[in-house]
Amino acid sequence: MSDRTLSAISETTDRRSQGAPHLFLVLDAARPTEPPLRLRLDGIDSVEIGRGPRGCSLERRHAQLRVDDALVSSRHARLTRVLHRWVIEDLGSKNGTVVDRASLSPRAELEDGSLIEIGQTFFRFRAALPSTGGPPIASPTAPPATPLLATLMPPLERALDDLARVARSSVSVVVDGETGTGKEVMARAIHALSGRSGPFVGVNCGALPANLIETELFGYKKGAFSGAVEDRPGLVRAAHGGTLFLDEIGDLPRPAQAAFLRVLQEREVLPVGGTRPTPVDIRLVAATHQPLAALVDAGGFRADLAMRVAGHRLSLPPLRERREDLGLMIAAMWRDRALKLAPKAARALLRYGWPGNVRELEKALGAAAVLATDGVVGLAHLPQEIAAEPVGPTPEGAGTVGAELEALERARMVEALSAEGGNQTRAAARIGMPLRTFQKRVKRYGLT
Repeated sequence: MSDRTLSAISETTDRRSQGAPHLFLVLDAARPTEPPLRLRLDGIDSVEIGRGPRGCSLERRHAQLRVDDALVSSRHARLTRVLHRWVIEDLGSKNGTVVDRASLSPRAELEDGSLIEIGQTFFRFRAALPSTGGPPIASPTAPPATPLLATLMPPLERALDDLARVARSSVSVVVDGETGTGKEVMARAIHALSGRSGPFVGVNCGALPANLIETELFGYKKGAFSGAVEDRPGLVRAAHGGTLFLDEIGDLPRPAQAAFLRVLQEREVLPVGGTRPTPVDIRLVAATHQPLAALVDAGGFRADLAMRVAGHRLSLPPLRERREDLGLMIAAMWRDRALKLAPKAARALLRYGWPGNVRELEKALGAAAVLATDGVVGLAHLPQEIAAEPVGPTPEGAGTVGAELEALERARMVEALSAEGGNQTRAAARIGMPLRTFQKRVKRYGLT
């Protein structure tokens, strides 16, 4: 075995120590509103994928994953663990298997993020993700009411569970993430979960006129200035009993930051021109496209206000880092539509970088649903930048496993035979390989 192979094994072992491998059934193009599925692979030696009633079952260290896809063979493909690495093998299926745009012939080693296409069903392999410690098989029972309130990504799943508990308290929340990741949608979800009877009041801090910030936020008394012909409560008091959402709080000018700090400390508002403060009961949720700590370090945000605001932090990952949730999001956005995806369109959606994140996905799917008059969304119905992604499989098996991978498989078979006292039937069952295939490999590798 070469030094490069040993190095790769070592690196993979280090990666696994940081998390567990996972297989995601992301999307069925013919049934895009069907819920996806997540299978945690630690403690599993093999996964066989084939046609059948949709679902996954475990028997000892082997999994059977079935999909209701007419283009999938009854025994289509198998994933096998080979010394801390995962290999996918086509089992002589009628329509073949594609991994990362390469037609499988017949096996390939899976890399972190590998996209697997079997029939019209798309899977994604992740080499090491933090585990929530729950059941190895997870699947939502129905599409979420909003695309951001459910996830199959373990780290985000844990963060959303924590958020649900925090939402029922009065702790302030800061939601950060790139533009389009759904920060305001999440803020509204926090308000809905809070049970507070007051309204949700959103404030775009970057859109407030510099000379009117205090009057807009804190209100004013009649006669406070020219044109003040009546009392105005301001946005902070308008949120009394509910949630005040400060969008892009980093754009709040320094003078307004000082005034707002007092509001949070004293829980009262002094309107412009007023002499007596008014008590307010608000729950604060703030959003920013960069962490508050970075804004403080850059000198654009008060450290004392940041400490007051940041009771609980939720970071929303960009869509390109949670492609495993694309099926969930599509199911939520099309929950009331009888639509299908052409396989090429599904590939394009799964391979695109999504610089505009969830907002861009929502607009693309909304337009496609209108344009697909026959109920099938194809490449022509997607925005040009998405449809331009290379979506076809390459003709040759670019992911074909070479001699080094065969050496790893041979070593695994030797290990199984040794553990089972040379009994080939039990050794084959131990690693999830059909007995006939095992016997052929014994002859090929010269094992005794």
